[in-house]
Amino acid sequence: MTKVKRKYQSLQAVQADLFNNKIQLVELVNYYLNQIEATKELNAYVEVYAEEAQKRALELEQNFKRKPDSVGKLFGMVIAIKDVICYKNHEITAASKILEGFTSVFSATAIERLLEEDAIIIGRVNCDQFAMGSTNENSIYGTVKNAIDNERVAGGSSGGSAVAVQADTCLAALGSDTGGSVRQPAAFCGNIGFKPTYGRISRYGLIAYASSFDQIGVISDSIYDAAILLEIMAGSDEYDSTASEKAVPSYSKKLAFNGNAKIAYFDTALNHESLDAEIRQSTYDLIEDLKSKGNTVEAVPFDLLEFLIPAYYVLTTAEASSNLARFDGIRYGYRSPNATNFEETYLKSRTEGFSEEVKRRILLGTFVLSSGYYDAYYTKAQKVRRLITERTNAILAEYDFILMPTAPTTAFKIGNSLKDPVAMYLADVYTVQANLTGIPAVSLPLGIHTDGLPFGVQFFGNKFEEEKLLAFANAIVND
Repeated sequence: MTKVKRKYQSLQAVQADLFNNKIQLVELVNYYLNQIEATKELNAYVEVYAEEAQKRALELEQNFKRKPDSVGKLFGMVIAIKDVICYKNHEITAASKILEGFTSVFSATAIERLLEEDAIIIGRVNCDQFAMGSTNENSIYGTVKNAIDNERVAGGSSGGSAVAVQADTCLAALGSDTGGSVRQPAAFCGNIGFKPTYGRISRYGLIAYASSFDQIGVISDSIYDAAILLEIMAGSDEYDSTASEKAVPSYSKKLAFNGNAKIAYFDTALNHESLDAEIRQSTYDLIEDLKSKGNTVEAVPFDLLEFLIPAYYVLTTAEASSNLARFDGIRYGYRSPNATNFEETYLKSRTEGFSEEVKRRILLGTFVLSSGYYDAYYTKAQKVRRLITERTNAILAEYDFILMPTAPTTAFKIGNSLKDPVAMYLADVYTVQANLTGIPAVSLPLGIHTDGLPFGVQFFGNKFEEEKLLAFANAIVND
């Protein structure tokens, strides 16, 4: 019988009980394993590492008893990882038939660093195929369901990661954020979703969707957990030339925000026709609350909002077309048994191996890169990206943060977005700016809608100013 009877909100609370011998690490792992079993209808996990997690917990516990001062910073941190992050000798499929049965021969740099600090990985969680989607309905493992309402989506593409935390099956979860794929599901599930600056965490071992956008992120119930996980994972990496060599601050020790903040928001965003009226009002209420506490919160002009989604999808699909070319049945991945010649092997393997959504994005990306259309679409989108980046940087030169709703609505009903993919794309209107510009962003729970579902608010910060962003977010959630 486990002594664990409650949901832990942070690693600090877990470690307090572990260090005071109120619980054992094996008991904590067993508690989470029981929670996974009790909530399996949510379809968050695609593989549970039960025996492995129990064995590692026992080893770490014994080491702690022998040498209490030798445990790592993440002793007690039980995490789930999205099915796009490599873990040596474990299967990884990106929720796609084309990688079915593939076992990784190495671990992502982020995973190696977590394990070195005594984290326990409890399982691999569901996601949209190749991280392409906003609902987690696009997976060979089926749809992930929102724990609050099983008829609603979890959000995507890191829906499994969000529900894993929401359903109390782990303390935190890793996801990937290409256009909001950590923050949007966090908002839909009532969690904290954090995406660092592009290059802050190595992408080595992260299956690529769009290489100049992708970034590993964290879903948790506390800012401290997001901070300590970032602190461990961040830093330069010889295997990833895009990983920053900037020094990594001790984020978890610098969560006190001193003074008042200067915050910008966009009238065009808060008055956008797609934004739910209740979410809009709650966001304005937050603005007034921030002002009452001495912060400066001002509307600033931003006339590029309508260009965010077109630029994002032109560029990400182009990069996806290139990145996914390797999965062809020859070099990597599923090979169709129905092929009779070389050409059919390519055609049938990719047709049968990829989902409709992935094929849609590959085709769009191939089109915008094709002769005659490259300048009209891809080159123009790159110019728009530069303009968006320059405008965003100019705002952040005057303000500490940019405030934005996380998503225009609460979680929608399962099946709705499948009828209209464009509507799903447009739902990313508030999240893609952080990825287009490479800046850090955090989504915080803001309230509960009258439909009973949670929704969130985001804050963007300057590049590599995670320390300030996390400290401000911590002040808000603990207010």
